[in-house]
Amino acid sequence: MARTAVSGSGASAGDDPLQTAVWRLRSRACWTDAAALLEPLGATDAAAALQRVELLVERCLYTEQGWDEAEDALRTAEALARDDEERGAAACERGHLAYVATLLGRRDRADEARSALGRAAALIAPGAPGRALLDFRRGLIAENLADSPTAARAAYRRAHTVASAAGDQFLLSFTWRHLAGLALREGELAEARHGFAESLRIREELGYLVGTAPALVSLADAEDDPEAGRLRAEATRLFRLLGGVPTWLAGQLAPQAV
Repeated sequence: MARTAVSGSGASAGDDPLQTAVWRLRSRACWTDAAALLEPLGATDAAAALQRVELLVERCLYTEQGWDEAEDALRTAEALARDDEERGAAACERGHLAYVATLLGRRDRADEARSALGRAAALIAPGAPGRALLDFRRGLIAENLADSPTAARAAYRRAHTVASAAGDQFLLSFTWRHLAGLALREGELAEARHGFAESLRIREELGYLVGTAPALVSLADAEDDPEAGRLRAEATRLFRLLGGVPTWLAGQLAPQAV
């Protein structure tokens, strides 16, 4: 199964100090510390509360831990939502948490995931900033829960187009990777290599260290040796550096390397 983190944005020179600090911690798998920085603001501010949810769900995805804290943060974000955009964003996060729980086998919440993302689609206008992320997550459900690559590709392409127009490089790193995964599934090696390489390039440029090892492994799947071996060796180095996260990546690396 393909797996992904949630969307966000990398730190840049224009970011405020809080967002820069949050990004640096997040990119190095320090989600608890990053969420703690947002906790005071997130108690009253809907946007900060939603960002905390993103971080804590990403921790669940990468470590398979922290589910109760993510649920608590999500309830806070839902309670703070005041307009359709905020309520839609909270529903999108609920759908993603339910998807992650289902994907990792913690509990079957597939119906909840579909329902929440459907609710988000009704609340988030087609041209709104959060629509690309919603489309991407609907693609994840189509690909990994419904086994519908055609529907997944359409959703990923919609997300990719909007993210590209908006300059959302972080989300593009995921749309490139998942479109490439579908291409690899169909034997389109050149297209798969291109997409995986673009995803890896973006993650390296953004400094998204925790997402770089999965990107390396994905590209290795589309390459021949010795290049594939080199990519996997680098992924193994990063995996060890970050203390064995993502946990699910261990099964894709050689046992003796892990």
